[in-house]
Amino acid sequence: MRPPDSKTDHPRPRRPARDNANRPQNALPAPELRNSEDRYYGLNACLAVFAQRPQELRKVWLLESRIPALKPVLAFCVANKLGYRVVEDEDLARLTGSQHHEGVCFAVSQRAPLTLDAWLAQQPAKGAQQALWLDGVANPHNIGAILRSSAQFGVAGAMLSGDAGLAAGGAAARVAEGGAEAVPLVRVGAREQAMTKLGAAGWQPVVSVVRGGKSLFDTALPPRMLLVMGAEDSGVGAHWLTQSALRVSIPGTGRVESLNVASATAVFLAQWWQQHR
Repeated sequence: MRPPDSKTDHPRPRRPARDNANRPQNALPAPELRNSEDRYYGLNACLAVFAQRPQELRKVWLLESRIPALKPVLAFCVANKLGYRVVEDEDLARLTGSQHHEGVCFAVSQRAPLTLDAWLAQQPAKGAQQALWLDGVANPHNIGAILRSSAQFGVAGAMLSGDAGLAAGGAAARVAEGGAEAVPLVRVGAREQAMTKLGAAGWQPVVSVVRGGKSLFDTALPPRMLLVMGAEDSGVGAHWLTQSALRVSIPGTGRVESLNVASATAVFLAQWWQQHR
C-alpha cells in the first residue's frame, strides 16, 4: 500500500477551534512525551532513525511539503498501523520546542545506552579503534556536533558520564545529522572500575587539555585511543590529570584561549584517523 501523497487520498485533519486568546489559530497542543519515548526532529536525524530502528517508531508528524521525502516512512506507518499526522509549522515548533525541526518529528522508543560490559563484548580483540569519554559534557548541541564528527571518523563508542546522557536526545540527534545512530552510547558508572576494564581491553586514555599538554600534531596517538573530553567551563576532572594518561593540547595562534569542545573533538578524531586509517 502506498502512502497518501495528495489531498485527494489523504484529507487534511480537522483543526481544533481557537480556545484562548494566546493560542494561534489551528495550533495543536503538544502531546505529552511518554517516559519511554524520545522526540526526534530534523530530516536527516529522522531518516537515520528509520533506517536503523524502524521497529521503534511510534508516531510521525510532518509538514505537507515533507510527504515526498518521507513516503517510505508513511508507507511503513500505514502497514504497521502507526499514527502519522500532517501538521503546520507552528505545531512542529510546539512539538519539538525548536524552530529548527526541518518539517518532521518522530516519537521513538527510548534507546537505553549500552553497559560498558556489553559494549566491550562487541569490540574486536585487536585492531586500531578510537572511542570517546565525555567527562561532564552536557550541552545537547555540543553532543550532537561531537556525534557527527564521531560518525565521520569511525568512533566505536561514546562513554557517557555525569549529565551527558541527559542531553543525548532529539536536539543532539538533529545537530548530529544522522551521526547519532552510527555511534553507540555507553553508560559508565564508577570511573576507576571502568578504566580498569578499558585498560585490560587495550584502550589507552588521551586527555585533552587547554595548556600544558604535548602538541597534538607532534604526538603519536595510541592505536586504541580513548579520547577524554571535558565540559566547556570546567574541562576534564582533576582525577584525569593525576593519572598516567597522555595529556595533549591543540596548538594554535593563541588569539583565543581554546576551541569549543565539539570543534576540538573533531580535530583530535581527524588526527587519529590520519595516523591510523
